[in-house]
Amino acid sequence: MSQQELLKQVVDVLEQSGVDYMVTGSTVSSLQGEPRVTHDIDFVVTLTVASAKPLIEAFPPPRYYVDEHSIRSAVSTQGMFNLIDVDEGDKVDFWILKNDPYDQSAFSRRYREEAVGIRFFVSRPEDTILSKLRWSEMCGGSEKQLRDALRVYEVQYSQLDLKYLDDWANQLNVESVLQDLKKQAQVL
Repeated sequence: MSQQELLKQVVDVLEQSGVDYMVTGSTVSSLQGEPRVTHDIDFVVTLTVASAKPLIEAFPPPRYYVDEHSIRSAVSTQGMFNLIDVDEGDKVDFWILKNDPYDQSAFSRRYREEAVGIRFFVSRPEDTILSKLRWSEMCGGSEKQLRDALRVYEVQYSQLDLKYLDDWANQLNVESVLQDLKKQAQVL
């Protein structure tokens, strides 16, 4: 199964199960900025242990690995768990939506995008940028995360809500990284 087919199948299962979700990470920064290869798809989900059953059933072993214990742990800690396509090596990271104000704000702003023949919910460009800046800081200055954020900023610049971006960058303590990004950006 290709990564696109995996994305479509996960989206279909989540939507049929009534689980709210948002695709984010490198999959979305590739849509909103500069495309690049990635072997994982990041979802933020409002999954519960009970609503995970269709997901587990749709991706059975031995072709797939998804651990029910990991799901229970992720739900109870607002953490994450994985689904792995063992044959292809592709991975889906499911992040349980946290109660913190920024995560709730980003999730409430999600919108439907169409790409590769699939309609699915994605993070807004501002939130893609902010998430990439946060990940860069957590990873000690990841150049890959910074480059993704920069490319989304450049491509989406004319449509960005700069006040939202600046306000949340300040609250998330990534304002200096955002300022550096703005200095590097080549926008019209």
